[in-house]
Amino acid sequence: MAPSKAAASKSGGGKKEKVFHPQSRKAGQLVRTQLRKSRLVEQSKERNKKLGSQASVYSFFYHALPPEGELSLEELHFIVREIWLARLDQELEAEKASRRKGRPKSAKEQKLEDQKLRETELYRTGMEVVDLTHPTNVELFRKWDQKEAAYVQQLRFVRISSASPETVVVSRPGHHPLLKQEAEQEKTKAEAQMDTDEAPLLLEPPSRFASTMQTMDGM
Repeated sequence: MAPSKAAASKSGGGKKEKVFHPQSRKAGQLVRTQLRKSRLVEQSKERNKKLGSQASVYSFFYHALPPEGELSLEELHFIVREIWLARLDQELEAEKASRRKGRPKSAKEQKLEDQKLRETELYRTGMEVVDLTHPTNVELFRKWDQKEAAYVQQLRFVRISSASPETVVVSRPGHHPLLKQEAEQEKTKAEAQMDTDEAPLLLEPPSRFASTMQTMDGM
């Protein structure tokens, strides 16, 4: 008895999966596509890891904000020097205390020491932080949800250093609309001030120089 059409369809009538020769152009395209997808996944993981690390740092400075107003430059240095750089000290001391005499440092102890050395050197040469001395920037920072690192990256950042504590360098002026608007207003104000400073000389009437010109003519 001949098999039915339904049976034939089940046994061999379905759509066959395409198989490409390993050296074919199509196979090469598939390999490149897969590699590209893999790179994008890895880049996404690295980006998320970096943003997570940044969010942790931003969170520390968020909780360092005063109840009202902004910090002075001296207070900002104090927070970095006495709190940020010292935050690992207790854990590091506990790790040292747990090590028996004559035993080498544990991997954790070495990691903590290396991290503190890196951060101390970074602060000495120039550490970038959210500007907690700028009124508008501080008010915007207070609105952060403590999750989205991209929001903080729109704010104003400055670079400070232990080697030159009185020097502040604006490393990122901030892309937030309020900061850009304020910067534009300050620029306009400064330009207007320059015009005013030059006005007395530019607006002097010719009669102001008449006596000088007569004297020069008589020479």
